[in-house]
Amino acid sequence: MHPGRSSQPWPPSTEPCHSAPQPMPPWAGPTRWGICSAGKISHDFIIALKTLSAQEHTVVAIASRELAHAQEYARKNGIPRAYGSYKELARDPDIDVVYVGVINPQHLPVGRLFLRAGKPVLLEKPLGMNAAEVRELVQEARASNVFLMEAFWTRFFPVSGRIRTLLAQGALGQVKMVRAAVAIHMSNVPRLVEKDLGGGALLDLGCYCVQFACMVFGGEKPQSILASGFLHETGVDETTSIILNYSGKRQAVLTCSFMVNLPNQAAIAGTQGIIEIPDYMSKPTDMLFNGERWECPLPPPSQPLNFERDTGLRYEAQHVRECLLQGLKESPIMSLADSELVASILDEVRKQLGVKYTQDQSS
Repeated sequence: MHPGRSSQPWPPSTEPCHSAPQPMPPWAGPTRWGICSAGKISHDFIIALKTLSAQEHTVVAIASRELAHAQEYARKNGIPRAYGSYKELARDPDIDVVYVGVINPQHLPVGRLFLRAGKPVLLEKPLGMNAAEVRELVQEARASNVFLMEAFWTRFFPVSGRIRTLLAQGALGQVKMVRAAVAIHMSNVPRLVEKDLGGGALLDLGCYCVQFACMVFGGEKPQSILASGFLHETGVDETTSIILNYSGKRQAVLTCSFMVNLPNQAAIAGTQGIIEIPDYMSKPTDMLFNGERWECPLPPPSQPLNFERDTGLRYEAQHVRECLLQGLKESPIMSLADSELVASILDEVRKQLGVKYTQDQSS
């Protein structure tokens, strides 16, 4: 143990990293998923579901704007039904929840389609292009009395759960500083650089850092937001640093970029200790608390993934099932208020950088 830090005992390395399955009602069958969009992330979500029990999760339908594409996904993954439109998926009576993996500008209209059809929705981040779109989706979900959650998968990794537990126990004393960075060289990816596709490092990468700070500080609104960065030739943000100042002289320093690779680390420093995520902070499988390591490896995929560690999508799927079985309309871990807070911070950062999307003109 480091001098001057908390002497609170740290769990032994033999402690299981996965919590025991929650007892489910005897009437509960598998959660029947509909998959909206046959893209790369949807493929990985399907593979992640296959690491879970078939008695708890099953994919019954997939929809794409091109029927042949949906049929190919269905054939490869043993999915019973394929649709050539999202409206057909919304009308399917055998779906308990829809996973939406469309591109960013389509999150509002597609999310609204399923909510109005009475379908619970797990919608990829960012929930909307801006805070106004997020508020519209939240209002739609509440008006329709339907479950909605932003798919910030980071919050559901066991490492994130362990961090929340340590913070709740006061193991770090008073948290004074948060640092996080996500930078991946992807400047050759069209959806990252094109405004019309909802590009920009903030919406794709920086949002992970912002939600991390919001989680650590318990959903508190920062007193001030300072942002500085550089824009790509297309007008989207390519590299940004953000300082969030909170009451009590607490601060978060966040960095994102699609121009370079960084170790993607995070740290939470308090008056009695420090938590460190040594890499992959958006999808963490290990952490250090005052130098003591705790790990929770991911199960291997049954098929190749498009993105590293994407079997970790299983954790948010498990959480959605638990919420639905309890009759919840939003997640207690990634609440709709959390989504609105993250979006509002991103809006202010973009305003300071001079990044404006078509969707901002109507907000």
